[in-house]
Amino acid sequence: MTIADLLLPEVDQEMAITRRVLERVPDDRLGWKPHDRSWSMGDLASHIVNMIKWTDVTMNQTEFDMATVSPEQMNQAATSRAQLLEWFDANAAAARQALAKNDADYFVPWTLKQGDKVYFTMPRYTCVRSFCVNHIVHHRAQLTVYLRLNNIPVPSIYGPSADEGM
Repeated sequence: MTIADLLLPEVDQEMAITRRVLERVPDDRLGWKPHDRSWSMGDLASHIVNMIKWTDVTMNQTEFDMATVSPEQMNQAATSRAQLLEWFDANAAAARQALAKNDADYFVPWTLKQGDKVYFTMPRYTCVRSFCVNHIVHHRAQLTVYLRLNNIPVPSIYGPSADEGM
């Protein structure tokens, strides 16, 4: 059994849950913010969708220098739920394909930096689990709070939600 054999089912599960949450984001609430310092619902949902691309970058490069891309490139904002889901499906498929590597590829060091400032270097496996998958789960949880605050039913995540009981 390989690392990919163990990791892909977990990624598939988290992506399926993430898609269910994104399906609830209404077009007419993309600009809604719970606080002045918070992202809008559309920006948060877009960030989740864009973060999925980090898996491909992690598995196919050895570093990412944030100084080489504009904030607009890193945080492209969707203008509709349909666009969010289209981007999500494409990014999730690319991420899944990027994860179909041999075990040795998972131990290659990967670095996140901005110019000369290095934020971290860790094995690709650790980066995929923490920086990619867990980070997506974190922001997905934030998005479910946004849904709740807008009286939008929250889908089941790891079991029934208050809105989707047994």
